[in-house]
Amino acid sequence: MAYVLPYPFTTMGLPKVKALFSGPSRKALPIELHGLLPEPMFVRALRLERKRAERSRKLFVLMVVDVAGRPRNGDAKALLWRSVPAILSSIRETDVAGWHQDQTALGVIFAELGPTDAKTIVSALRTKVTAVLQSSLSAAELAGLRITFHIFPEDWDEKDGLPIEKLYPDLVRRDESRKLPRAIKRGIDILGSATALLLVSPILMLVALAIKVTSPGPILFRQKRIGQYGVPFTCLKFRSMYTGNDPRIHMDYVKQFIAGNNGHGAVAANGKSENGNGKHGVVYKITKDPRLTRVGQFLRKTSLDELPQFLNVLRGDMSLVGPRPPIPYELEAYDIWHRRRLLEVKPGITGLWQVTGRSRIAFDDMVRLDLRYATTWSLWLDVKILLRTPQAVFSGEGAY
Repeated sequence: MAYVLPYPFTTMGLPKVKALFSGPSRKALPIELHGLLPEPMFVRALRLERKRAERSRKLFVLMVVDVAGRPRNGDAKALLWRSVPAILSSIRETDVAGWHQDQTALGVIFAELGPTDAKTIVSALRTKVTAVLQSSLSAAELAGLRITFHIFPEDWDEKDGLPIEKLYPDLVRRDESRKLPRAIKRGIDILGSATALLLVSPILMLVALAIKVTSPGPILFRQKRIGQYGVPFTCLKFRSMYTGNDPRIHMDYVKQFIAGNNGHGAVAANGKSENGNGKHGVVYKITKDPRLTRVGQFLRKTSLDELPQFLNVLRGDMSLVGPRPPIPYELEAYDIWHRRRLLEVKPGITGLWQVTGRSRIAFDDMVRLDLRYATTWSLWLDVKILLRTPQAVFSGEGAY
C-alpha cells in the first residue's frame, strides 16, 4: 500500500500518535555522522526487517524520498542531498536511514510503531517529515520532491500488483542479475508450451468433446488467480465440475487446511480429514468433491484438466515450472511468510512440490519447497523437474 504525498501538506499535529515519534531525534550534524547506509547495506536491512515482520506480524513503514519529474542530474541530486539533514533530524535514532537507490532515492525504515493502525501512523509520519522539510526548503524545492510511504505487510488487494521496486529492491536486483537465464527460461516456456499443445491436440479435442456431451456448460473453466508480485490473471482449465456449484465447499476446506499450519492440516475431531478421506491423511485438494462430474473426476486424477494452462504459459502469465498460483480467497488465508512464494518466481504448471509429494504434503511444507526452488533456481533444476513430472502424473500419487 503506497501513499504519495501531495503538496502543500497540513502541519496539524496528531496527539494520538505523538508518542510514536517523540523519541530522541537526530540533530542536524554532518551527514557522515548520521550513519546513512549505502545502498547495499540499506537493501539488506530492508530484507531483514521484512523477515522480522513475517515472524512478529508487526508492521513497519518504508519511506522513500526521490526527485519527482526531473532527470537524475546534478541539480536533482543536490536537491535530494539538501533534504537529507532535515529528514534525518525528524526521525528516531532507532529508525534505519540509507540510500534506497544510490544517490537518487533516500529510504527510511520505521519499525516498532506500536498497535496504532497503519493509516494513522502514515499520517503522523507525513506531518512530521513535511514540517521539517518546509522549514528547510523553499516551496518550489519541496514541490520537486516525491515522498511515498509503503506499509509492510502490504495490501494485496491492489489491482496492479505490489510496489515491488520499493519494498523488494533485493528481488529486483536479483532478477536483473539473471537476465540471460530468465530469457532462456522464457524461451523454453514458449517452445515447450507450443510443442506440448501441438502434440496433445488430439487429446484436447477428445477431452473437449467428452465434456460437451456429458454435462451442460462451457468446455473451459476460467478462474481468477494471483500471479507473481500479486498481479491477477485468468487461469484456464478444462471444466471438471457441474455449472452453478457452490464454491464455499472449496473455500472452507482450503482456508481450514492452510490455517492448520501444524503439519497435520485440516483434520476433524474424529481424526479423519475434513473431506472425508482418512486413508492417505490430509491433502491439499478435496478428495471426494461432490461438484465433480464423472469426466471431471478422471480429468482431475490424470491432471488432464490443466492442459489448457499451456496457453497461460504462452501468454506469459505462467511458466512451465514454478509455484501453483493461488485463488484470491486462498491468499486471504496466507500467513505473511507464505506470500513470498508469489514474489520469488513466476507461477508454473509443475513444480518441486508436485514432483515431491503433490497434494499429499502439508501446506507449510509445500510453501517451503516453493521457496527452496526459488532460492536454488537454475535452468538445470527446471529440466530435472520437467523430466520428473510425467512420472508424477502417470503414477497418480497425490492427484485428486
